[in-house]
Amino acid sequence: MANFTIFLVLITIVCFLLIIVIMVQNPKGGGLSSSLGGSTQMGGVQKTTDFLDKSTWTLATLLIVLILLSSLSFPGMMGASESKIIDENATPKTSVPAPAKPAETPKK
Repeated sequence: MANFTIFLVLITIVCFLLIIVIMVQNPKGGGLSSSLGGSTQMGGVQKTTDFLDKSTWTLATLLIVLILLSSLSFPGMMGASESKIIDENATPKTSVPAPAKPAETPKK
């Protein structure tokens, strides 16, 4: 159960970071890169766009991997061999009644 909780926290953090990175981007090429002003600040516009693009793909891949790993650590019925739908002990057993003996006829 502790592993699943750790994965749940990590998935939440990655989702939050992915939302922030996507919101910073502008689909028309603006976003954070257009507000920098020139190519002398922080490595230029092209470097910022490349960083945001790579970080989006990295976070999305990390999210998918974390989801797959968390499904493996989920405390469920993954290894149970018995089905909970059909319980063998709960099914009524039909018993065949013993055949009745014929009544004895009195002797004369």
